Amino acid sequence: MLNSVANEAPWIATVGASTLDRRFPAIVRLSNGKFMYGESMYPGNNSSSAEEELELVYHAGSQYGGDYCLKNSLLRAKVRGKMVVCDRGINGRAEKGQVVMESGGAAMILANTEINYEEDSVDVHVLPATLIGFTESLQLKKYISSTKKPRAQIIFGGTSIGKSRAPVVAQFSSRGRSFMDPSILKPDMIAPGVNIIAAWPQNLSPTGIPEDPRRVNFTVISGTSMACPHVSGLTALIHSAHPKWTHAAIKSALMTTAYIIDHSGRQIMDGDQPAGLFAIGAGHVNPVRAMSPGLIYDISPNDYVTHLCTQKYKRSDIFMITHKNVSCHDIMQKNKDFSLNYPSISVVFRPRMRSKMIKRRLTNVGIPNSTYSVEVKPPEGIKVRVRPQRLIFRHINQSLSYRVWLISRNRTASQRLSYSHGYLKS
Repeated sequence: MLNSVANEAPWIATVGASTLDRRFPAIVRLSNGKFMYGESMYPGNNSSSAEEELELVYHAGSQYGGDYCLKNSLLRAKVRGKMVVCDRGINGRAEKGQVVMESGGAAMILANTEINYEEDSVDVHVLPATLIGFTESLQLKKYISSTKKPRAQIIFGGTSIGKSRAPVVAQFSSRGRSFMDPSILKPDMIAPGVNIIAAWPQNLSPTGIPEDPRRVNFTVISGTSMACPHVSGLTALIHSAHPKWTHAAIKSALMTTAYIIDHSGRQIMDGDQPAGLFAIGAGHVNPVRAMSPGLIYDISPNDYVTHLCTQKYKRSDIFMITHKNVSCHDIMQKNKDFSLNYPSISVVFRPRMRSKMIKRRLTNVGIPNSTYSVEVKPPEGIKVRVRPQRLIFRHINQSLSYRVWLISRNRTASQRLSYSHGYLKS
């Protein structure tokens, strides 16, 4: 279980995205002998022409948009038979290749801009093409501007597995904090979401471009929209093994068994920094461990209604969500010390607030006669007390509760936004 202590809250995003250790290298070799790493899923055309050396051009238009290879922005006389460099942004990545091809270009290098850094979402391009990172794009443009007749070739390397550090948090992945619900840490977890081979409908081309005549059963997609079905599939697997578990129990199993160490044995990274809880939540999903979590944090439907009351939702708002007329006044009278039994803890320390008590309830889904002891790493500036420090479960499905007191060591009120992370595990 994870703690996040802040004077603000994580913003809502259920599942974050991570990378795999699978790459699709498409290396750029400059005529001066230098190499630049790139990636592509261009399928090839069974000829060597895709890898021949071609003249490089950049800013090949007569009007705005030539650097981004927008539609009708490229001059045929400048790009015919050449390898065109297109900056990423504004229009779609694969669409840029379509524009290059329609203008007579023979190949494309898609160059990340500063906003994309080294992010490497690949595409099934309509012509020989590769995507390079921002660092490489700066080097490439420097080469083009300093060379009278710059030339390059793309060397396609197929699929490479196990040669890169993974998982890594995707650059585009959702990150906390939430300003909507300070008591819920988001994202909950991360799952594979970069360059995922996914089923694809026959009425669309693999690029989604209307001009692309190809039809396939699969294409490559990146996004949290790819991480979500991974988690949905794992949810179905866990449900098949434990059909009586609630949705909250399954979510708890996924979160409490997630890992934060990558395949190299080091902490999962977010860019060039170790990933924090606002990037990975509980960690990366672990399908095998999630089937047998030992303990779960379960939540009933009524608990969610009570939680909405603690968040000051109006009666009309709660009715829109639950289709029930409820009295938060009556509910809170019966639940004065209520805490949503979530598998993570997020606490907001507001001015003049020095401590907070959180309750949690664990259910044994492992073996009878089992004992769990607590291990705590307190967030910086926070003292943590847990009572009791041991939970002894005599039988399966037995539930026991514990309380956590989080005490701020900061004696002066501060308006500066800050947060710190810790953990509580058994």
